[in-house]
Amino acid sequence: MPSFIGGPIKITNVSGDGTVNFGDALQIAPKGTLKSNSGAGATNTGDFLQTNTFVSFTNTIDPDISDSSNKANN
Repeated sequence: MPSFIGGPIKITNVSGDGTVNFGDALQIAPKGTLKSNSGAGATNTGDFLQTNTFVSFTNTIDPDISDSSNKANN
């Protein structure tokens, strides 16, 4: 099925394993996994962004052995 794009598009940065898709797709799966710890509002992106964070605590304790795997996603 074709896709109709009715507004402006802004793609700031697509690097590494990034995916940009317009229209139908059966499956879009990542080719890499990453875990990161960041505080409140640290990963917000956009134009004219304003965040108000008064207190931020980041829990970095992770008792799991494995969180995500991409072994079957080649």
